[in-house]
Amino acid sequence: MKKIIYSLSLLLFFSSCKQQQVDLIVTNATIYTVNDAFSKAEAFAIKDGKFVAVGSTSEIITKYTSKEILDANGKTIVPGLIDAHCHFFRMGLQQQKVSLEGTKSYDEVLERLITFQKEKNVNFITGRGWDQNDWEVKEFPTKEKLDILFPNTPVAIRRIDGHALLANQAAIDITKVTKNTPVTGGEIIVKDGKMTGVFIDAAMDFIQVPKPTKLTSIQGLKDAQQIAFSYGLTTVDDAGLDQSTVELIDSLQQENELKIRIYAMISATQKNLDYYINKGIIKTDRLHVRSFKIYGDGALGSRGAAMRKSYSDRSNHFGALIYKPERYREMAKQIAASEYQMNTHAIGDSANTWILKTYKKFLQGKTNKRWRIEHAQIIAPEDFTLFENVIPSIQPTHATSDMYWAQDRIGKERMKGAYAYKDLLEVYGKVALGTDFPVEQVNPFLTFYAAAVRKDTDGYPDGGFQIENRLSREETLKGMTIWAAYSNFEENEKGSIEVGKLADFTILDQNIMTVDAAKIPKTKATATYVNGEKVY
Repeated sequence: MKKIIYSLSLLLFFSSCKQQQVDLIVTNATIYTVNDAFSKAEAFAIKDGKFVAVGSTSEIITKYTSKEILDANGKTIVPGLIDAHCHFFRMGLQQQKVSLEGTKSYDEVLERLITFQKEKNVNFITGRGWDQNDWEVKEFPTKEKLDILFPNTPVAIRRIDGHALLANQAAIDITKVTKNTPVTGGEIIVKDGKMTGVFIDAAMDFIQVPKPTKLTSIQGLKDAQQIAFSYGLTTVDDAGLDQSTVELIDSLQQENELKIRIYAMISATQKNLDYYINKGIIKTDRLHVRSFKIYGDGALGSRGAAMRKSYSDRSNHFGALIYKPERYREMAKQIAASEYQMNTHAIGDSANTWILKTYKKFLQGKTNKRWRIEHAQIIAPEDFTLFENVIPSIQPTHATSDMYWAQDRIGKERMKGAYAYKDLLEVYGKVALGTDFPVEQVNPFLTFYAAAVRKDTDGYPDGGFQIENRLSREETLKGMTIWAAYSNFEENEKGSIEVGKLADFTILDQNIMTVDAAKIPKTKATATYVNGEKVY
């Protein structure tokens, strides 16, 4: 008997000696690897920030040992979530400003401004989040009440989509802009011969809002990171950054003060185009710079989206392209000669037509440039085929936010090509999913719900909004992970839980792949890991 015990002990000793030491082992989980086979696993091992093994619990604990072993107790684990289109820095800065999201009337907007100013007493009041489509009176506000409340303090507050701005007279006086100031790619709204204070798209540039200080910017980035991690996001595609912000992000990442991964879309000024194309792709462990963000048109909510025919609820109004068509061709030609992406905001059917045809011209014979259309919101029937070589970068919550009024704005016929996510998927074979936060909420589980269920959180409408264009849960998860990574040229390093890839993963409190659909929006990230390090 002693010999048997001795032999068994010896076997266990030699077995343990053969085990590989790793940094972290996770066991007893329900893991959606999102590999090519979309297979499931129970456990994985991590070393030096990468997955070194994925398999069953017994396989992993037999081959590997670690000082840190996490028993997931059956919880669901998915690859670190990627938001393929957002405004990360802008959202962080918004934490330092007045929030107007969820306001149900212009009077509520004014009340929030008064409360904010009493608390902060700033020299220039800024904020965002109002949406006249959520009000009983669905018209743009005007500045008269602002002028009375804040006669000497400039006020400039952006609409929820960032494509319209309301300014008081004190803010207008700083710039000397008048109702007759010419605008290209936007509009100064005039009523009864007077400026209303509303500026659309390019016209917003007339209002000179103070730039944030470096300290404010740093705090904004840190605040945004904390919010993103709390929702299980490990990579964010920030759409529209300038050089100084990119360099600030890089410095904070190098100092390990900013741990989130950022795919930076550079604002496509001519200066930025020349600088970054000459510099080439920038790639670090956490920062990737290889794309430009271009604005094709405005937003549907502010009627700035460029439409082929007049808006259904405003005769003889078509929205507008931000630039003249020849400017898009100039930018496309310059970018096509580089390794950079061209990622263009296009919402209206006219904007999508112009941009897609421009892309086709300069992508001739090029199959792996991975240029993107950001939003791809309203597509003419004959234009869907133009996505064969263009990635649709879409934000599903736009559909469930706009569904209450979109048909009134563009009519029943054009709605057939609106928010057509399944149709876009079938053409390209992949879709990259994001939120566009802070235009929409940061919560990626609302994205998942909107894509796969196409209802609001109250369950409206009963059958789902244009349900024929919903994505399956598998397609949705791919769009938030591996396909989003692909859209960033990062599919070989992230987006799935596979050996050799970065150990970014998110632990959920419920299984979004099987839970009752109505419960999906209530999903929470219980832990978020970047490089195998717990960051939330």
